[in-house]
Amino acid sequence: MTYDADVIVIGAGLAGLVATAELVDAGRKVILLDQEPEQSIGGQAHWSFGGLFFVDSPEQRRMRIKDSHALALQDWRGTAGFDREEDAWPRRWAEAYVDFAAGEKRSWLHAQGVRFFPVVGWAERGGYDANGHGNSVPRFHITWGTGPGLVAPFERRVRAGVARGLVRLGFRHRVTGLSATAGAVDTVTGEILAPSGAERGTASSREVTGTFSLRAQAVIVTSGGIGGNHDLVRAQWPARLGTPPQRMLSGVPAHVDGLMLGIAEAAGASHINKDRMWHYTEGIENWNPIWARHGIRILPGPSPLWLDATGKRLPVPLFPGFDTLGTLDHIMKTGHDHTWFVLNQRIIGKEFALSGSEQNPDLTGKSIRDVITRARQAVPGPVKAFMDNGADFVVERDLSALVRGMNAVTKEDLLDEAAVRGEIVARDREIANPFTKDLQVTAIHGARRYLGDKLIRTAAPHRILDPAAGPLIAVRLSILTRKSLGGLETDLSSRVLTGAGEPLPGLYAAGEAAGFGGGGVHGYRALEGTFLGGCIFSGRAAGRAAALATA
Repeated sequence: MTYDADVIVIGAGLAGLVATAELVDAGRKVILLDQEPEQSIGGQAHWSFGGLFFVDSPEQRRMRIKDSHALALQDWRGTAGFDREEDAWPRRWAEAYVDFAAGEKRSWLHAQGVRFFPVVGWAERGGYDANGHGNSVPRFHITWGTGPGLVAPFERRVRAGVARGLVRLGFRHRVTGLSATAGAVDTVTGEILAPSGAERGTASSREVTGTFSLRAQAVIVTSGGIGGNHDLVRAQWPARLGTPPQRMLSGVPAHVDGLMLGIAEAAGASHINKDRMWHYTEGIENWNPIWARHGIRILPGPSPLWLDATGKRLPVPLFPGFDTLGTLDHIMKTGHDHTWFVLNQRIIGKEFALSGSEQNPDLTGKSIRDVITRARQAVPGPVKAFMDNGADFVVERDLSALVRGMNAVTKEDLLDEAAVRGEIVARDREIANPFTKDLQVTAIHGARRYLGDKLIRTAAPHRILDPAAGPLIAVRLSILTRKSLGGLETDLSSRVLTGAGEPLPGLYAAGEAAGFGGGGVHGYRALEGTFLGGCIFSGRAAGRAAALATA
């Protein structure tokens, strides 16, 4: 039997592009398949903020951040909480990834033309002890050009492979099966979907016009996770987080459906840590949606007052930007799916950023002038658009009207004005002097000791009810689906393993489909800036290993 290519890559997102680019460099012939049209090349990475996790980078050193490999590994282990027998490979991937992030990752990307915004962000701050969850120092590096800027060099390398006759692009090819010859996975079968002019992210036709069967010496699965499939999210929802939310927003399009994971399992792959997932608690409905149930995540600074659905303040250390899954755990025990940020215009203008390349046209467009203009605005344009048009935003001059508006949003009288006022006034009293027992206020003071936060991410401490800082703003927050933290179990060469722990010949996996490495490199929680990097690192490993195996 003859082969149609040396390697077939399933999924044209970031991990698939990286793997294909590495195969091209090795001179291998590749077929790159994706169920979506060509205009969606780059997958979810295109929509991302472009955040990357580096350790002891030049940007960190310029911002006077002292970081080290040992500190980063301490933070990763404390955050991941590895505690299962099947965490053996994820542990090894975590160690290898921290080595990469503290080593050649930045220089390798820089050599391909990737550049970074000079101010380093501080995500997932933790708030527990030194060995617990969170980043001890700022490590969130924003790609200059956001997600599209990160996708570009790998897409360019893949298209160069097309020009050389090494890569065949198979868009609108939906894989439905994997099969083996003499025990080695070598055949990919599926359906050819009708051509579609659907814009990136929007729903494309599922009309089937034919079938296909392709053979190669190796197959790499880079098909992403389950975030767009709410039924599958609920089916795999961990018992430790209670009952799944009745109402969720989608951080990814519906075609991010996780179906390829089941297909790989049917072929003999080990799929581990299915109950580990990453969903954001600061989701808002997109007033200008691209896909169904389209939600946007707020990237908050530390100052908004965070209240549950009944107006009670969230407990320490569940402050904005500190512990995503700890907050999700708490919310799901309240009996409600939503929470509230209460703040004012001074805070929202300084501290709110919105995740996504399309919500940050200055950074995505690589415009220094627009970045400066944004910094000078009372409220950045994309945030102001949500204030004016967003279904989750209430903007009022007095607290009574604000609380009435909040109840109107949910169509339930869950909030009592006196209780909400009591929470805000108590917090505001703690602002009056530099000493406080309020740990969120302490965190605000601590954040402003970091130059990057003081410049662009943390407002000077002030009373929320200060009329000069108004108007008052309330934002309803919903659960926003995003990432699978578990996935196909792989060794450090990205070879997919069987349930017996042996490599499944011919099959590799990378990106979210592999839990970003090993079947769950993040364990239970992530440090942020590690998803795109995980796609790059595991995609590179898969491409290089498959190239050697098909020499």
